[in-house]
Parts: sequence; C-alpha cells; structure tokens
Amino acid sequence: MADSSSYTPPKVWTWDSESGGAFAKINRPVAGATHEKELPVGEHPLQLYSLATPNGVKVTVLLEELLEIGKDAEYDAYFINIGEGDQFGSGFVEINPNSKIPALLDRSTSPPTRVFESGAILLYLAEKFGAFVPEDSSARAECLSWLFWQMGATPYLGGGFGHFYAYAPEKFEYPINRYAMEVKRQLDVLDKNLADRRYLVGDEYTIADMATAPWYGGVVLGHLYGAQEFLDASSYENVVRWANEFGERPAVRRGQRVNRAWGPEEEQVVERHGPSDFD
Repeated sequence: MADSSSYTPPKVWTWDSESGGAFAKINRPVAGATHEKELPVGEHPLQLYSLATPNGVKVTVLLEELLEIGKDAEYDAYFINIGEGDQFGSGFVEINPNSKIPALLDRSTSPPTRVFESGAILLYLAEKFGAFVPEDSSARAECLSWLFWQMGATPYLGGGFGHFYAYAPEKFEYPINRYAMEVKRQLDVLDKNLADRRYLVGDEYTIADMATAPWYGGVVLGHLYGAQEFLDASSYENVVRWANEFGERPAVRRGQRVNRAWGPEEEQVVERHGPSDFD
C-alpha cells in the first residue's frame, strides 16, 4: 500500500464533532431531536419531507410516475435542509426517528401513517396505489429482491466509496481501493442482469428501477462523485443504456427537480404543492 496510518484506536471511542469530512456536521453518535420545530403541512393527504439526493429522488419520481398514470397521488413536498439540522427537529423526528430523509406522512389514514426509509416508502406507495410493483408472485419477488439489493448494496457506494473518494478530508488508498472494487462488482451485477432485460425485472418498469437508477445511474452518467472515468463507468454499457432511458422519462425529470435547492434555477422546485410548480 502507498499509504499507512499510525492511528491506534483508543480503548473507548469518543466523538470529535470536527472530524468526518464535508458532511461531519450532519452526523452524530446519538439519536433524537436537538430542538423543537414543527413541520409545515400542506393541503394534500401525502406530506413528504425530503431533499433531492438519490434517496429523496426515488420517492418524488414514484409520486410523479403515479400522477403520470392518473393515480390520485397529489402531494406536498417540503425541503429539509440537512446542512442546517432540519432532520433533527422534533417534528421530523416524530416521523423518522432515524433523522434521515425522506420521511412521509399519509394523512388519509386515521391515525396518520408515518413511513420512513426510502425503500419502505416506495413499497408503501406502490401497494397503496396498486402500481409499479408486479402482481405476479414470481415477478413481485424479483422486484422486491432488487429493491432490497439496492437498500443493502448502496451504503458501500455512498457511505463507502463516495465518502472516501469525494468527501473525506484526506485521500487514502486502502479504503478507496476497497470500496471501488465493491462498487465495480455491483455495477457488474447490474450490467449482467440488464444484458437481456430492459428493466431490472424484465419488461416491466417498477419501484426497483426507481430505487436503483438514481444511485447507479448517477454514477455511470457522471452525476455522482465525479468518478465516471475512475470507475471506467462507460464500460457498463447495459447500465448506461438503462440509466439514460430512466432519465428521459418525463416523470423522472420532474421528480429530480423536487426539493432541489442547487444547480440551475430552472431545475429547482424547492417545495412542491401541485403541477403548476414545474411551470
């Protein structure tokens, strides 16, 4: 290895709030609210509190896809500024005790239903509206397998590779190599599956695609971490084809803009309360 460390772990770990790189201030070793803050509530039954990261985009894409096919899935989407600690406000923690975006509150039920974790939100909405999850038991199992594959695999991409390659305060060869190897293995898993399938489950577009494409599509198309060349992403031709097709869908383009507060102004819809917000 080209680098080495003289670090010796202490007998008892203690938290240094200044360590951790670019996003150190949004992480802490304890749970719960840090301050009292009620969440805003709009007029629609579905209230989403989120941010246009890949995990947040999954849900807004599904909601826009549901609206696209005529489902009564109108929603209010409120921006959660994780850099300012909105996720640690008491109102947000009541919906998601894990203090991560996205969080959904369905007020059409009595009492209202809270749903947290992006995969759980996708499955909840797909079942609620009867769309984008297969009815056939075998196809449904395949869909859920890929959905849970994404939930289990992506921490190696985001918290592993993305952190050490793009955000850590120093570059170290060992963790970058370790996580790059795993991300390339995952891309190869996807590429081989998509070799004879249009979508992850076959010819049917499902929540598995909506969960996976914002992450792995973002990597191969160069939207995440600036690692397209480093990972030789263009060599995963089936993933690139699938990611491009995903990105061309009108509902996907709308969903990618919701709760986005950066980039060109015409791509931002910081809050979403109705179709006119995209005009």
